[in-house]
Amino acid sequence: VQLQASGGGLVQAGGSLRLSCAASGRAVSRTTMGWFRQASGKEREFVAALKGNPYYSDFVKGRFTISRDSAKNAVYLQMNSLKAEDTAVYYCAEGSRIITSRIREGAAYDYWGQGTQVTVSS
Repeated sequence: VQLQASGGGLVQAGGSLRLSCAASGRAVSRTTMGWFRQASGKEREFVAALKGNPYYSDFVKGRFTISRDSAKNAVYLQMNSLKAEDTAVYYCAEGSRIITSRIREGAAYDYWGQGTQVTVSS
């Protein structure tokens, strides 16, 4: 499985960005896809995942939306109302055998994309 994340950039607080994760080697509709982020000097943290239903961290709920396009075999993260604290490198990840109780754990995922930088200016 290969994952290619894109769509990051510099945006002002309150703005929006859409991240994309193009997958190859496995259909995104048949696996669990997740987004994580890591800010400078901080640990990686769960953002959102899609396993049939969407799952979100509390700090993005209501602002971010995860979705997929089976025809393009891609997953997206629509980020609205961005805040300075959303600044981080965002990674997409895939795991075919993740149980729901572990969906927020990075260690449960098998494959990772290269990351895309999101910078929100205040």
